[in-house]
Amino acid sequence: MATRLEARGLTVELPTRAGWVRPVNEVSFTLGEGETLGIVGESGSGKTMLALALMGLEPPGARLKGEAWLRARAANGNGSSMAKPAAQPAAIESAGDNLLTAAREKMYTLRGGEIAMIFQEPMTALNPVVRIGAQIDEAIRAHEPRLARDEVRRRTLQALERAAVPEPAMRARQYPHQLSGGLRQRAMIAMALAAGPRVLIADEPTTALDVTVQKQILELLATLRRDLQLSLLFITHDFGVVAQIADRVAVMYAGRVVEEGPASEVLRHPRHPYTEGLLRAAPRLAREKLVAIPGTVPPLDALPTGCAFAPRCARRVAECDIAMPELIHASGATESHRARCILVR
Repeated sequence: MATRLEARGLTVELPTRAGWVRPVNEVSFTLGEGETLGIVGESGSGKTMLALALMGLEPPGARLKGEAWLRARAANGNGSSMAKPAAQPAAIESAGDNLLTAAREKMYTLRGGEIAMIFQEPMTALNPVVRIGAQIDEAIRAHEPRLARDEVRRRTLQALERAAVPEPAMRARQYPHQLSGGLRQRAMIAMALAAGPRVLIADEPTTALDVTVQKQILELLATLRRDLQLSLLFITHDFGVVAQIADRVAVMYAGRVVEEGPASEVLRHPRHPYTEGLLRAAPRLAREKLVAIPGTVPPLDALPTGCAFAPRCARRVAECDIAMPELIHASGATESHRARCILVR
């Protein structure tokens, strides 16, 4: 499987009154062609900041370290992949671009054209005073400014149809407030995919939706991934969603990946106490008492010396407070299943 996105020691540092803090701390992962990687964790674990750094949308004043290589298509002048027939041969891969050091002009080309993002709340991400169709038109023109108006409109309607928006011509003339939450999210998906990116970041796209619409959005993303060979980075706090859509999962806590591996294996046999706690706290159909994880995520300017999860861990031992454990292979698990805990030895 070809790698489309690879992060190596990705770190985001933000200035605060207490000094520099790291909401994302030495995160590494790979995302293959047509693969879905689920990023899971509580609020404040660094999931969204990771996504913003990959998109070049980190807060002003942030410092980025490490690497994030996007294997982009070589320019071939054929336009958006949304308009290409399925039988067309795959485009030639370029050597790739480091998203953390790419020039602003280069990021304008990559953002939307090669890597795109769906935000958690479309009502705040969409412009409330611009029609849906015009916003998608803008996303297309940003990458192909010489397209004729009729062709831009055709691609806009095609994007809405691909996102399963009913009556796309009518919806294109409407404003965001005239659409339901599910339709607004579909419009966001259409906008994200309009210019033909091959990597899609979805930041908790189903959190604000009811369960029936949530299921429809997950099915839509699965269909688009299959039909377009998208690589999907899916951010969520819900292991139930991960079980439905992810091939692999990375669990984040206090800015670091604490466990990673095949989704089915991590869900059945978690090796880090934090992952175990998240699973125990997840509601199930069976009548079982939910067990909350005690305490809260520690503030980034007051992290423990050793394992960041140690103050909340029921299995804490003295060695946990000495130093941050390495992300190591979990004994008895597949080679790709690793956890950042001394108990996995």
